[in-house]
Amino acid sequence: MLSQHGRIMSSSQFRVRQLLTGLLLTGLALLATPAQADDAADMRQKALQFLEVTQDASGSWTSPESVGITGLVTSALLQSGRSAEDPVVAKGLRFLVGMQQPGGGIHAPASRHQNYETCIAMMALAQAGRDGRYDAQIGKAQQFLRDLQWDAGEGIETTDGAWGGAGYDSKQRPDMSNTQFLLEALKQSGVPAEDPAIQKALIFISRAQNLESPYNTMPWAGRTNDGGFIYTPAKGGESKAGVTANGGHSSYGSMTYAGLKSMIYAGLKKDDPRIAAATQWIRKNYTLKENPGMGQQGLFYYFQTLARTMNVLEVQQFEDASGKSHNWKADLTARLKELQQPNGSWTNPADRWYEGDPNLVTAYCLIALANCQSK
Repeated sequence: MLSQHGRIMSSSQFRVRQLLTGLLLTGLALLATPAQADDAADMRQKALQFLEVTQDASGSWTSPESVGITGLVTSALLQSGRSAEDPVVAKGLRFLVGMQQPGGGIHAPASRHQNYETCIAMMALAQAGRDGRYDAQIGKAQQFLRDLQWDAGEGIETTDGAWGGAGYDSKQRPDMSNTQFLLEALKQSGVPAEDPAIQKALIFISRAQNLESPYNTMPWAGRTNDGGFIYTPAKGGESKAGVTANGGHSSYGSMTYAGLKSMIYAGLKKDDPRIAAATQWIRKNYTLKENPGMGQQGLFYYFQTLARTMNVLEVQQFEDASGKSHNWKADLTARLKELQQPNGSWTNPADRWYEGDPNLVTAYCLIALANCQSK
């Protein structure tokens, strides 16, 4: 047998070469084994079939009032390889475009989730409109989101914990979840990190981190000081994971991954102390059994946020604080396989934050799977 340099190899040398090549390819694989890749494809196909059946005649999922869920499902279908011309996707996109309001927001007319719904819809339109077909709608939606962002227009000072954040609408206080969707929507629609809206959001995000620093001088900043994130620094701060014995706010998983991803979107480098502290927190709390600090609540939101963040970090193997290395893509694929229902959907018995809705949760899982397969 000939080597690539034209030298003759013995059969044993050839087998060794094959073995070494196989080991190299295995090390570079996105998932640990072909079986796991097959599992992912099978899960995805079943989930897509489920969502095809549950789409309403209007093009929406769950209800025509649930613009955010429809946007998330449409985005999940696109990330799963469906094209904008796919009949199910096209129907969802038409619904989203039809829900754009005169002010530029993409939401139900009486919605109290205007920021969230607009952000999710923008992401779907940006993914489907790489050819510019939705530029006009996206431009109006971007301006709507900028106007909703908390700043001097809301009558607050830069020292206020609400500064730079985004809430569900103009009347509800800003929080990390809505703010991460704001940054995701701006990022996916082509807004650069140095944009003023993103840099204002970075101020809010830095104050949501349990890390006393020049970027967070909130009174409670140093009480927990573990580098994790809370729900909001506004109005004295709040964590959905509760308070610590000394009056601090407990960090938890989904918001810590959301905060870390958002900081990277805002241009922070891996050696920034905020990035380093958040990374150390997730090294200490790496798990797929629960949403750290929240148990089963928000579990699937946590999965898709973790997957997106790990990809933004460009991490294939993740080392936890004990030094154990994890193939997080293989880990997450296996965990999702455990939890998928026979009809192809996923749902969370701990029905908080709408995770009892199989359309929403199935969209989360498809997004997580798409990130498990991306390079």
